[in-house]
Amino acid sequence: MDNNTTAGKTLIVSVADTFLAKSLITKLEAGGIAAAFSRAVLKELESHISGTELIILFMSEELEATPEILVYLKDIIQDKGLGLVVIGEQSEYDAVKRAVSETAVTEWFQRPLDIDQLVKRVQTYLEENTGEKRKKTVLIVDDDITYMRTVYEWLKADYHVGMAANGVQAIGYLAKNKADLILLDYEMPIANGPQVLSMLKNDSETGQIPVMFLTGHGDKDSVLSVVGLSPVDYLLKTIDKPTLLKKLSDFFKKS
Repeated sequence: MDNNTTAGKTLIVSVADTFLAKSLITKLEAGGIAAAFSRAVLKELESHISGTELIILFMSEELEATPEILVYLKDIIQDKGLGLVVIGEQSEYDAVKRAVSETAVTEWFQRPLDIDQLVKRVQTYLEENTGEKRKKTVLIVDDDITYMRTVYEWLKADYHVGMAANGVQAIGYLAKNKADLILLDYEMPIANGPQVLSMLKNDSETGQIPVMFLTGHGDKDSVLSVVGLSPVDYLLKTIDKPTLLKKLSDFFKKS
């Protein structure tokens, strides 16, 4: 790979290593984009996913008949904040939307494929979503699923967003994914916010991740106890969308 190669890697996924897939890899690499191929097989996908920023999926009837592959891609795309380009007919695209969701699809190309147009779109995506321009990842940890999904909807256009319903899930998420900020519910059953933060601080891999507490309490004692744990901020759950987005934007600009 030369020094002009775009940051990140593009992974082409198909049931077979076709001539079209090989041609696409050649075109991408000629455009300075790192590219690799994986058959739509779980073990092979797992071995190639590291470092991937964008998945290009060649849909087919065989893939429609193997839903476990689409479920795996759904989880990877959500957990790692990857882009997804789908190549296929309308019915195949509909199958992806059902399994992965339409919001996860960066772009859809119908056959016959315009490779040059696809390469330009990939270049644009990587330029806007990797390196310094990479979207930040925010992990929301809250046992109130309804509230967590509301915050997810507020943030998803501007950030890669992970979700965990408790401290165990949060630690499991962070074992596989990086986060630039954690929004942590102060009060949760079993392990509350302060206990979860203590666990994170005691781990060298997660100890430096900044944390903002979310709480329904505004009393002085709660505020002081949270400040003692060195969070970067303290947010009431009554916060509205514009205020939260501004808080996060200001935080990332400063950091």
